[in-house]
Amino acid sequence: MADLMNTQQVAKYLGINEKKVYAMANTGAIPCTRVTGKWVFPKKLVDQWIEESAAAPIRGKDRKQERRFLLAAGSDDPSLGILRDLYTSHTTSGLFFMASGGSTAGLTAIREGVADVATSHLFDGETGEYNLPFIKKMLPTEVVVASLFYRELGLVVGLGNPKELKTTGDLVRKGIRFINRQKGSGTRHYFDLELARLSLAPDRITGYGDVVVTHLDVGLKVLRHEADAGIATKAVAHMLGLDFIPLTRERFDILIPKERFFSPGVQVLLDIIGSQEFRARLTPSSGYDVSESGRIIAQ
Repeated sequence: MADLMNTQQVAKYLGINEKKVYAMANTGAIPCTRVTGKWVFPKKLVDQWIEESAAAPIRGKDRKQERRFLLAAGSDDPSLGILRDLYTSHTTSGLFFMASGGSTAGLTAIREGVADVATSHLFDGETGEYNLPFIKKMLPTEVVVASLFYRELGLVVGLGNPKELKTTGDLVRKGIRFINRQKGSGTRHYFDLELARLSLAPDRITGYGDVVVTHLDVGLKVLRHEADAGIATKAVAHMLGLDFIPLTRERFDILIPKERFFSPGVQVLLDIIGSQEFRARLTPSSGYDVSESGRIIAQ
């Protein structure tokens, strides 16, 4: 990346459209200057601007200061790109960044005051509940939990299911190459619970130790014939033209610290989650159920 970026490069770097960059430049919301009539953006200052905004909640005196952008951390899903696009289109200078490190990392980011919100789908085998038992264990601060959607999770396999896989138990068959998710992700947590329920030792699965960090990465491994199967969402299988074997229907939530709940950015985000505009973009054919999107589950 060059030391000086133009509007197109900044848009790609931040994951927003170029019109948004122009709007931010005109209002002074992002470090930039004009050179021969064109906006230029020093990459070093843009990086510093991002880091300072993200670090603001950690400093006690700035704890309640509104961020220049909204930072989410936690589990990933293809629909979060839709959520980000709607957020940037509904705000004048707001940006929505997503750090996909897994559900557990999202809860940790909230606990440490790094993120405004977290996304999570951690399943508790004892209670059958999502996220709430883990919030009680991991978070000293009070949080509001809202439903984003329900989604289908299962085995993503090659088109036509060439290995004729049907269940999780088939993954121990000779010659089956599996691609796993990283520790701390909700998907890895579910898979390990499922193996324990079936009394299957992880070392019986070829590829159990091979990990990637997103659902899309799992699908791409299968698409490139680098793995025969992996656990991911139906949306990824649909996107890549792969076959899908459903295993479970799970609730995917957004977690918001109460001290951030009434901030303008979070309120805009919640309005979008409950909107028909958002729901219309998540289709049942891709495994989504948005009938309860925006519903407050706990507060």
